[in-house]
Amino acid sequence: MLSLAVLAGWIVWLFRDEPLHPFGDVRACEGSSLRLPDPINVGGTSIPTDASDIHYVTRNDGAAVTFVSNQTTDYLHRAHVLPEGEPLFDEQYGTKGIADDEISLPDGLCGSSLRGPVWIYDSTGTPGAEISVMVERSPTSYEDLRVPARAVVTYRFP
Repeated sequence: MLSLAVLAGWIVWLFRDEPLHPFGDVRACEGSSLRLPDPINVGGTSIPTDASDIHYVTRNDGAAVTFVSNQTTDYLHRAHVLPEGEPLFDEQYGTKGIADDEISLPDGLCGSSLRGPVWIYDSTGTPGAEISVMVERSPTSYEDLRVPARAVVTYRFP
């Protein structure tokens, strides 16, 4: 009889109404104020289709999203943070970031940390869009990103 009660309690706990993640979205980090759509769009540009390990945190004025992708360079062009044909690490479009082995994510953003070195891009197009992308550089080739690369995109809501 006791084992039946324990089993029933476990089943009720498993199917309780309260989701384990905010909004029932496994990508959402604790403390998020609103759910992001699927696929996630940042300034009118969706994150790469091959993105994995996706997490986000939202606040009243903006969001931070992290993902891992082999298509990060293409994303930088589509998001207008790096114009087509420009070198990946042109200081006109970005700056060197921290070179530590492990770099913490922005406050409230869950998921794996970045691995240094990183490069930080700010949007160059899309008027009104305040987008910043921090992405992992290759530790051996200073002309390339890691493959795949983790990116952290922060932006303000319009």
